[in-house]
Order: sequence, then C-alpha cells, then structure tokens
Amino acid sequence: MSVETFLRWKILPRFMMLASTIMSWRCAEWFMDLPDPTSQQSAFVSVVVGAMTGVFGIWMGHEHK
Repeated sequence: MSVETFLRWKILPRFMMLASTIMSWRCAEWFMDLPDPTSQQSAFVSVVVGAMTGVFGIWMGHEHK
C-alpha cells in the first residue's frame, strides 16, 4: 500500500473518530453503572460527552473536503 493510498482512505482520522466514540460510550456506561454518582463524576461525564460533540463537529466539517 502506498502512502498516497493510505492518506486517500483517511484511515487515521476515521480510526481516531472510532476511538473517541468508543471512549465516550464507555464513559457513559461507567457513569450509568455507578450506584450513587457524585457531582464530580457527573461533571466528568458531562465534559467527555460535550467534548465528543466538538470532535464530531470538526470531523464532519473535514470529511466532505
């Protein structure tokens, strides 16, 4: 596989989006499994899921180019 083919398939950005999605999903699952979540844990999950919104927006903006 040539470097041009690798870059054209955009494997790395798609892998990073997949990794970010899985991380966000696992964080939400962790939070939902907590018996008595604290406000700090709630804030952490809020930041992670909120960051995922930005990641998704940036990824969608660059995907059409």
